[in-house]
Amino acid sequence: MIRQLDSQMESNGEGFPYGDFAEEDIRAMFQTAYIVPRDTGRRPREICELRDDCLEFDDGEYSLLWDNRKSRRLRRRLPITAQTVEAIKRWRKRRTGLDLPAGSEGFLFPPRTAASGIPHLDTRMLYRALRAWVEAFPTVDSEEVDEDGRQLPFDRTLIHPYAFRHSYVQRHADAGVPVDVLRELMDHAKIDMTMGYYKVSLKRKREAVQTLRLHVVDRTGRSAPMPTNTAYEARSVAVPFGGCQEPSNVKAGGKACPIRFQCAGCGFYRPDPSYLPALEDHIRSLKTDKETAEAMDVDDFVVRNLNDQITAFREVVTSMREGLQKLPPDERQRVEEASTVLRKVRAVDGRTVLPLSVVTRTEAAR
Repeated sequence: MIRQLDSQMESNGEGFPYGDFAEEDIRAMFQTAYIVPRDTGRRPREICELRDDCLEFDDGEYSLLWDNRKSRRLRRRLPITAQTVEAIKRWRKRRTGLDLPAGSEGFLFPPRTAASGIPHLDTRMLYRALRAWVEAFPTVDSEEVDEDGRQLPFDRTLIHPYAFRHSYVQRHADAGVPVDVLRELMDHAKIDMTMGYYKVSLKRKREAVQTLRLHVVDRTGRSAPMPTNTAYEARSVAVPFGGCQEPSNVKAGGKACPIRFQCAGCGFYRPDPSYLPALEDHIRSLKTDKETAEAMDVDDFVVRNLNDQITAFREVVTSMREGLQKLPPDERQRVEEASTVLRKVRAVDGRTVLPLSVVTRTEAAR
C-alpha cells in the first residue's frame, strides 16, 4: 500500500484548501506530513506537534525530537534515516519564506490561520488531507485477487494517519528487529504491546523452514540444502549471520563458537536468504572497522583479516541474491515470506544482529 501511495506523492495536497497558503506550499507541507509518519511511526498528534527544531545531530547521526503526550514522556529521541532528514529540511527551508499565522513560528507544520485555536497543524486536518488525497486515486489495489486472478480494490477507509504507526512497527518486526529494540523505538511502556507484532504460529514456522532449507548455502556461497526440516532445526543453530552446524556450538545454543563467530571462514557455516539483511549490515560494519583500523596504523594482518571477511561475506550475499533472481516469481515470493517469518522468530529469541540500532542518550525530563 505504501508503494502505491509513494507513486502518487506529487498529487498529495493538490486542490486541498488550507487558509491563504499557495497550492505549491500546501502540497509541500502535506507531502512532508506524509513522509514523516510513514518513516517514523509516530502518532498523528505527535506529528502535528513537532517543533521547528525537531532535528538533533549528534555523533554523526540524526534523531527526531518528539513528545510522547500519551505517556507524558517529553523530548524523546528517535533515530531516523537520511531521506527523512532531507524531507524535513526541505520543508523547513520552504517554510521560512512563508507568511505564517501568528503564534505558529515554533512548529514544523503551521495551522490554517491564526484563528484555528492551536498553533500547529490540527490532527483532524491531517486526516482530511490524507483522505482527500487517497480518494482522488484512480485505483487502490489490495493484495487479494478474484477468481480470475485480478486484483481486488483496497478499502480506502483503512488508509489514515494512525495506520502508518502500525505499518512502521510491523515493517521492523518483519525485518526481525529484536523485540527490546523495537519496544524502545515505539516508546511502548510494556513489552507485551510490542510482542503482539511478532506472533508466528508453529505451522507458519514449519512452512518457512520447509521453504528455506532448500536455499541454504555454505561459506563459499555454494548450494548446501538441508535434507529435512529436522536437519535444519536440530542439526544447526542460529548465530548472528547464519546457521551453524558445529556440534559444540549447536549444543550450547549458538553461544560457544570455537573460533569466535568468524563465520566467513568456517566450514560449519550455513546461511540462508533470511539472513541477508544481517549479512549486508555486517559487511557495512566490517568496512567501518577496516577504515578505523587503517586510521590507527595497525599491523597489516588486522586489515587483511577484515578484508578477507568482507570478501567472503560478499560472495555469500552475491550468490544468494543471484540464486533468488533465478527463481520463478512465485517461488521467490515464497522465499521472501518465509524469510520474514524466520527473522521474526529469531528476533524474539534475541539471537539476531540486525541493520538497526537505538542510540541511547541522556534524556530530558520525562
